[in-house]
Amino acid sequence: MTIKPLFDRVLIKTVEAEETTKGGLILASSAKEKPQIAEVIEVGPGGVVDGKEVKMTVKKGDKVITSKYSGTEVKVDGVEYTIVKQNDILAIVK
Repeated sequence: MTIKPLFDRVLIKTVEAEETTKGGLILASSAKEKPQIAEVIEVGPGGVVDGKEVKMTVKKGDKVITSKYSGTEVKVDGVEYTIVKQNDILAIVK
C-alpha cells in the first residue's frame, strides 16, 4: 500500500533516536523523547489551502525538524509514519 498526501501535507518517518547518552548510559524507552528529526517520504502537490497559494518547499528524501507534537500518526504495513502540514516543518537539516 502507498500513501500520497494531499494539498500541503507531507508524509514523514521519524529517524530513530540514539539509545545511549554521551556518557555511555543506556536509556530506557520511557526516558527517550519523541525524535523531532524525520525523513520526508512523500510530499503533497501544494495548491490553494484556505484561500492561499501554497508552494511545497520540501522534497522527498529531505531530513527535517518538525514541531514536537504535530501531525497524525499512521501505521502502514507495520511501518509507522506521521502526516504533517508543511507549516509544521520548522527546518530542513543539511
